Amino acid sequence: MNKSSYCSSACLTYASGGTVRFPVTKILISLLLLTVLVKESRGNDNSKPEVPLTQVSLEELGEIEVTTTSKQPVKASQTPAAIYVITQEDIRGSGATSIPEALRLAPGVEVARVDSNTWSLGVRGFGSALSRSVLVLIDGRTVYTPLFAGVYWQVQDTLLEDIERIEVIRGPGGTIWGANAVNAVINIITKNTKETYGTLVSSGGGNLDQGFVNFRYGSGNGHSFSYRVYGKAFTRGPEFHSDGRQFDDWRMGQTGFRVDLDSNDRDTFTLQGDIYRGEAGQRLQITSYSPPYMTNVEQNAELAGGNLMARWKRVFSNRSDIQLQTYYDRTNRSQANFAESRDTFDIDFVNHLKLPWRQDFLWGLGTRLSSGNVTEVVPTVIFTPNHLTDKLYNAFIQDEIPIVSNRLSLTIGSKFLHNNYSGFEAQPSARLLWTPNPRQTFWGAVTRAVRTPSRVEEDLQLTGLFMSNPLTFYRVVGDRKFSSEKLIGYEVGYRSLIKPKFYVDIAAFYNNYTNLLSIEPGTPFSETSPPPGHVVFPLYFRNGLLGNTSGFEISPDWTPTRWWRLRGSYSYLHIDLNQSSGSQDISTANSIQGSSPHHQVAIQSSFDLPKKLELDQSFRYVSALPAQQLGAYTTADVQFSWHATRSLSLSVVGQNLFQPHHAESGGDPGSLVGMRRSAYVKLTWQIWQR
Repeated sequence: MNKSSYCSSACLTYASGGTVRFPVTKILISLLLLTVLVKESRGNDNSKPEVPLTQVSLEELGEIEVTTTSKQPVKASQTPAAIYVITQEDIRGSGATSIPEALRLAPGVEVARVDSNTWSLGVRGFGSALSRSVLVLIDGRTVYTPLFAGVYWQVQDTLLEDIERIEVIRGPGGTIWGANAVNAVINIITKNTKETYGTLVSSGGGNLDQGFVNFRYGSGNGHSFSYRVYGKAFTRGPEFHSDGRQFDDWRMGQTGFRVDLDSNDRDTFTLQGDIYRGEAGQRLQITSYSPPYMTNVEQNAELAGGNLMARWKRVFSNRSDIQLQTYYDRTNRSQANFAESRDTFDIDFVNHLKLPWRQDFLWGLGTRLSSGNVTEVVPTVIFTPNHLTDKLYNAFIQDEIPIVSNRLSLTIGSKFLHNNYSGFEAQPSARLLWTPNPRQTFWGAVTRAVRTPSRVEEDLQLTGLFMSNPLTFYRVVGDRKFSSEKLIGYEVGYRSLIKPKFYVDIAAFYNNYTNLLSIEPGTPFSETSPPPGHVVFPLYFRNGLLGNTSGFEISPDWTPTRWWRLRGSYSYLHIDLNQSSGSQDISTANSIQGSSPHHQVAIQSSFDLPKKLELDQSFRYVSALPAQQLGAYTTADVQFSWHATRSLSLSVVGQNLFQPHHAESGGDPGSLVGMRRSAYVKLTWQIWQR
């Protein structure tokens, strides 16, 4: 057993199965839609065209206000953290069809596709299919599941055209956001409904993204009230399988709404929600206590859920405001080895104050109750008890203290939380920001962060076959003796608008980890129930690893001419993990170290061509993953877009063009899954309402 991949082999959530269905109905719908749109485009010319990214100055990009670092708007260029903002124009130019694909645009983010519907994602190391050390939010609503300590990327979606920006904070963010924001915080922020008036319809398909259709309609009274509704559906085919087992097809449908109300100059209110349902093909290795003891099962995972979020903000003066946010989230997941339904209720309060001497002070309180019910499907995957409510209570304070006005400032704060696994935790931080002039920023930070235990480490009992003669099983046991993983992170950074057309951002880090997860062997014992008699080798979740990671990221941005923008990034990562005193885990450290690339290179080029044409190209290099027996690979994507009218555009996208297929991750059982060379066509019709 590869102990370090316990969340794939123990939880069995990575493997895939299913059937391939050719979307004839989707293609017919697309052809019908094409006819209608061409007719409509001739009679409507009142759209609001997107501003080409190459026409936005680098200085304007640096002035983008971000909220993830402090829950208050701050200019990205004046943020004492390693932040990267993926804009709507970046997403549109990338040709991405999912959020994980869009995250490849950010430096230091490791995104590897495991199969057609599963990704492994990490930031500065520790990548996994559930991204256990990365906190992911959508409009400030956390989508981190406490059952497996991570994010189900299959069900985190929205209409990509409605995303305003994605803020990626590389490094710990626990002071503001709490537990599990250890290596990064990713906040996906959607547009205010005032920006989405009118109608948008897009549809298309190709050899892998076989068919998709998206719809959005927005309106309002033009002043204080606005809303939008959307819907989307897609079907995706399997990736390349050398054994011919085409199990990982994927189908999803989702709909949602958002309402924004500005009743006066002081109060703003937002209400939004989503509902989704789908199937994701999986292949699972399932163990039983009777012959043949282990079988590969190919079966669709049934996915469903929804959420409802409300946010109210009141501005008392230019020195004081409060914000109250609450949400309810429901998820249902059923697959061949387990099933779970979960209800989560969260409430969060923040008070922002301007204190004397220009201090910017924040404090807040929050609580989250997450009630999960696990259904036993096979006797070798058991959570005890099957029903449990996770309770989290937290408070935070943060104070930005100006030392030299508009030049030097110190931000200090801490998050305090209590959970029903590890008890009380504190996550303090200190950040220093120096701006010698408006075009240069130096910053440094020291932060403590924790990843709290999940039900996997606490309550899981997973049994797998070790050998059939004599009959011997291993059993991964959660016995509530696993404590929080801890990090002390040190970061420095520099960003500068060197010339009006050239911008560079550099960040370096050193992270010191203790109490990292290890899987420790116990004393073998014999069992007679269930029959037949057998031997069990127990494996326990413990905190037997420690070590450090170090590295840096460089991301330049250059606009040689008004019609060409060139961006790039280089990320270097070194991981050095070791056993702590008394640990007998001999494989997990090496597996973690060999499952993240040392080097990543990305280049994106965007051209605005004559005749309303755009050409976007991207290149990626990822170094080898020796623990997964994967070599280095390079690949490229190309998107060619034509804005036929102000309302109608056509895009042709090619992905993974350098080879017929290549593997990016070793997370699936069986032979490695190759990511296929693919292409799709997308037709978009958009009419803006004035």
